Amino acid sequence: MNYKDYIRVIPDYPQPGIRFKDITTLLKDPVAYKSAIQALKEQVRDLPVDLIAGPEARGFVIGAPLALELGVGFVPIRKSGKLPGETVEAGYDLEYGKDKLALHKDSITPGQRVLIADDLLATGGTIATTINLIEQLGGVVVGAAFLIELSYLPGREKIGDTPVFSLVTY
Repeated sequence: MNYKDYIRVIPDYPQPGIRFKDITTLLKDPVAYKSAIQALKEQVRDLPVDLIAGPEARGFVIGAPLALELGVGFVPIRKSGKLPGETVEAGYDLEYGKDKLALHKDSITPGQRVLIADDLLATGGTIATTINLIEQLGGVVVGAAFLIELSYLPGREKIGDTPVFSLVTY
């Protein structure tokens, strides 16, 4: 299946010169959505995975169904202040400021092998922060899976030697 056929590109969003990759058009098609999750499963099925972690919010719609397909648990990475229990937090830079991500302290135990799942690898800031949180709790990041990778941006550089799996590359 050509997943690019299901991804809408919106020019000049959120600012002039950006060509936003909108996955909502893929998500609304049940055949394409299921196929994409199963294709990601095939790419990562040989990794030793105990949990999948997905950053808010599109990481939830990729990570949770992928976790079900792999038969492992799912851990949500949330914006700071959104989780009710005791958390660890890490900050990262945005185009126009800073933000923080948080993870429940009891969501990952030392030595657990974690696959990160999200919709898009671009600059790598969110994923690098997610790696930081997982490692703070003693988790071992075994890879990162994405629907889309923007190869013209430095995402892979930012996340170092973490293995990357992606369905579509721009």
